[in-house]
Amino acid sequence: GDFAQVRAAGDRVTRPGVARTLQAVADGGRDAFYLGEFGQGLIELGDGEYTRSDLATPGADWVEPLRVRAFGHDVWSMPPNSQGYLLLMSLAILDGLDLPASPRHPAWAHLLAEAARVAGHDRPSRLHEDAKDLLDPGEIARRRAMIDPVKRLRLRGPAADGDTTYLCAVDGDGMGVSLIQSNASGFGSMLFEPRTGINLHNRGIGFSLKPGHPAEYAPGRRPPHTLAPALITGPGGALRTVVGTMGGDAQPQILAQVITRLLHHGEEPGQAVAAPRWRLGSGNGFDTWDTPDDALIDLEEGTTWANGLAALGHQVRALPYGSSFGHAHLIDVRPGGMLAGASDPRSLVGAAIGR
Repeated sequence: GDFAQVRAAGDRVTRPGVARTLQAVADGGRDAFYLGEFGQGLIELGDGEYTRSDLATPGADWVEPLRVRAFGHDVWSMPPNSQGYLLLMSLAILDGLDLPASPRHPAWAHLLAEAARVAGHDRPSRLHEDAKDLLDPGEIARRRAMIDPVKRLRLRGPAADGDTTYLCAVDGDGMGVSLIQSNASGFGSMLFEPRTGINLHNRGIGFSLKPGHPAEYAPGRRPPHTLAPALITGPGGALRTVVGTMGGDAQPQILAQVITRLLHHGEEPGQAVAAPRWRLGSGNGFDTWDTPDDALIDLEEGTTWANGLAALGHQVRALPYGSSFGHAHLIDVRPGGMLAGASDPRSLVGAAIGR
């Protein structure tokens, strides 16, 4: 089947081309994808844009994850061209702040929002290939010192949208996986390789055509992107949590809230994931979506922060509880090895499954 005809709710949709491709990858690995049926169709679809040698060149690397110490745990995430470093910076900054005892206090949202802003306000000017200097304790302390606990700081700050799927898993031996994938925008580039029906992403949106821009489009470069899966280990190095979310450039903001609730406030996974959230309003982009900082914080229905944040100098806007505030999912490893999973209630297709 395909998507050529109108479908009614409940109709079964089959994707035989995708099924063939998945089986080919299972049998033959990477080359079965890029040099097989899909690859040949992509070359024809590109009409000279791609060559077989382009597709034969491996583009994925095993990378060393970044790590910070926060709330008595080690939190790990991906290096650039991921924005995982922004999550780690936010948490390291928060670890040195005097957070209110309750996440319901407006100052809680204020401090977490300010940590996200001072972590990411200069992302457009950063070279996306390295972020280790940004996680230096001195740099973290410098940015933390920018935060005023009773007033909003004036600078530039983040957001955007996307189409992203996150999953996490922990096995019986304590091995955890935190995995995220994204097409960038909905159906990505809206191009479908005709043989398999696989559609192409548009992550190239992260590039800039402006000469000299840190993300300038060039051969062999990778665009900055929003994906920030995370993994947390305890004081002894054992796995504590695998966690991630969709949410475009708001991913570090969402995860900082969930992780702070989980580690600092001791909330249960379901509480931490379901609790109402803030996000820096759309139109405050860090990087590829560069726009002026308009001071807007979006608050999800059910929050208790609006009046307090306004008094601290933030412009606030109430939005419905839902997908615009991310779909965060996590698995928490409890003492004794019991696993506690939570799927975001904002997600219509999310699930937490154990066996």
